[in-house]
Amino acid sequence: MQDQLYDLMDWAKIEGIVYSEEDHPKEILGPHITEEGILIQCFFPGETQVALKTSADNKLHPMTQQDEAGYFAILLKGEKIPDYVFVVGDEKHERKVKDAYAFGSVITEKEETQFAAGICYHIYEKLGAHPMKIDGTQGTFFAVWAPNALRVSVVGAFNSWDGRRYPMERRKQSGIFELFIPDLKEGETYQYEIKLKSGVTYKKADPYANAAQLRSGTASVIADLSHKWQDQVWMAKRKQYQAYNQPMFIYEVQLGSWMVPENREETYFCNYRKLAHKLSDYVKDLGYTHVELLGIMEHPLDDSWGGQISGYYAPTARYGTPQDFLYFMDYMHQQGIGVILSWVPSYFAPDDFSFGNFDGTCLYEHKDPRKGVHPSLGALMFNYGRPQVSNFLIANALFWAEKFHADGLRMGDLDAMLYLDYGREDGAWVANMYGSNENLEAVECIKHLNSIFKKRYPDALLIAEETAAWPRVTGALEEEGLGFDYKWNDGWKNDFLGYMKLDPLFRGAHHEELTFSMVYAYSERFILALPHREMTYGKGSMLDKMPGGEEQRFSNLRLAYAYMMVHPGKKLLFMGQDQGVAGDWDQSRGLTPAEESMEMHLKTYMQELLKVYRQYPALSQKDLVPEGFVWINELEWEKNLLVFLRKGRKKEDTLLVVCNFSGNALENYMVGVPYPGKYKEIFNTDQTIFGGSGCVNSRVKMSKAVECDERRNSITLKLGALSAAVFTYTEAVEKLVDNKTAKSKTGRKRTGKRSLLSELKEKVSKEEHKA
Repeated sequence: MQDQLYDLMDWAKIEGIVYSEEDHPKEILGPHITEEGILIQCFFPGETQVALKTSADNKLHPMTQQDEAGYFAILLKGEKIPDYVFVVGDEKHERKVKDAYAFGSVITEKEETQFAAGICYHIYEKLGAHPMKIDGTQGTFFAVWAPNALRVSVVGAFNSWDGRRYPMERRKQSGIFELFIPDLKEGETYQYEIKLKSGVTYKKADPYANAAQLRSGTASVIADLSHKWQDQVWMAKRKQYQAYNQPMFIYEVQLGSWMVPENREETYFCNYRKLAHKLSDYVKDLGYTHVELLGIMEHPLDDSWGGQISGYYAPTARYGTPQDFLYFMDYMHQQGIGVILSWVPSYFAPDDFSFGNFDGTCLYEHKDPRKGVHPSLGALMFNYGRPQVSNFLIANALFWAEKFHADGLRMGDLDAMLYLDYGREDGAWVANMYGSNENLEAVECIKHLNSIFKKRYPDALLIAEETAAWPRVTGALEEEGLGFDYKWNDGWKNDFLGYMKLDPLFRGAHHEELTFSMVYAYSERFILALPHREMTYGKGSMLDKMPGGEEQRFSNLRLAYAYMMVHPGKKLLFMGQDQGVAGDWDQSRGLTPAEESMEMHLKTYMQELLKVYRQYPALSQKDLVPEGFVWINELEWEKNLLVFLRKGRKKEDTLLVVCNFSGNALENYMVGVPYPGKYKEIFNTDQTIFGGSGCVNSRVKMSKAVECDERRNSITLKLGALSAAVFTYTEAVEKLVDNKTAKSKTGRKRTGKRSLLSELKEKVSKEEHKA
């Protein structure tokens, strides 16, 4: 038997195993049926004694050491592979080990072919680390794409981080390495040890890992993403909640600084579960419809927005486990709050443990630094022309929608993705095949992603952060658009903030900065965003941007938020700006609200502002079509005044908006109105409960037939300095004295079947047509 065993040894392969250079270990390790019997081989570096224990007879069968490095083999009689375990070591230190090379693959050839073509959209179910059962044995299946590696091994505490143990099997078609390791459970840390043809060996985190160690740890963690969802009501109505004609006011949050533990020496971050309860209470109290979470994908640096991602498939461990984040998402939905995730497909973390130069080559990034390195951040930029890379990103977007029920993705820094010359000097970029600066491969990747995503999740949102006026970002794919649902309105933000920073005395000369946004307001589906990027890098908070003393600054701030609310477009506000925080964002200190009385005034104001926004259809129903907005007077630049209408489907939904951006209060200011009738002030930023002076219009205004602003009817009102007022419209109809005879406002008599009501309706119809 020993002679037979010796003759069956493939010494070249054994040498490959012993020197950790074998990429097809299953050709030699594990059980194999031969003419002589069942040949089983194993490698336990440094061990001198290994036996095989068969389950059927519970007997120990000593294995023969074929190489002193710890290579063992045994030849059993029979034609069927038995159930067995290895018993490693002597009686005092023995341990039982199931054979990792006795199990098959869960990846099919079809999936390999799809992945090579960039269309295996569920690849995250295959690559990465997945707890599962194979042939009745519980363990974890590992798979990683590293086509240019000589050898890849799974390493962790379970094998003393020794790359000689658990070398993975290369799949010839795709360059994927795979291995099922029995008995490895959720919570175990691991990495991939990669050996190059040059002999260089290093460790990398798993690009498809579902969890990671808390920084400064760099290993991946086996995670179970199963969850019993309780958000069925939200998911069933999500299409309705997120329709284009519905209100959407997003609260942008960096969780680590939104809520800071009292004793950071013991616990530096709060857990997702605690954050879910506190954040949902706050969001509901203020009236926001959604939150947008910054830095949820795993990233190396605390003091950042989390844009340089190192773990695209892993919620950051700063706030807990993937199970904790699943709870967070579920709970927010149960509270009726949508959750949008910030997601950056433009570049990734360049850290050594990340997936740059993953298999010794520029696998995920461009080799040419003119295309593969971000010019200012030093981050690595994806090679979108490689199918497996675009597959990685497309599948990742689908992953967050499927596994975590994300209600949308806000794709950050798309300019760096779309333009080959983004942030680069002349001569430091490479033109496309037509000699221009568009990244055609990135454009195709975006279109591919948006197409597949919207087919699978038509009720989830795709939002673009793009600042360079790329055409038709929200246009339909079939019409040469990029296929996003919304785009941040960067032009409005820059113009508006520039205007609001000015002393009111000098605003008149910059009046067009207020009005110009309406020239292009319907060229895209816009979100008016006052985001995180405007509250850092020395830019200060929203309150810091406002001119004047304290009272004037808060008046300006209330006016700014009111104008944002009544301007067409959905809304987004970075955390703390609704509390009057001062200074740049600083993750280490958390939020520092304004002085208590001013904070309470501002909180009351924001609650009422968002209540009005959600309550009145005119502010969202026709938000994205020109018919929802009409100028009444946008020309009085010397007074810093704007007057306009917001319209809904019904005439009675019409809102009249008057904004005074000057430092002067106005008495008896005449405003043209579209229809004769009653105008009731429903909101005024100058109310005393908001911290204002109380210059409001408490009585209903009845229009008069006095021409103003090229309208036949008008009302007279008063306006506080730095204030905005919103009025509802109600049709005024006099009660008939009798069915046959009544007087109209002109004094003329009408008799018979033609009533006063008919006359008034006819008159109103004519006025409406003129309006």
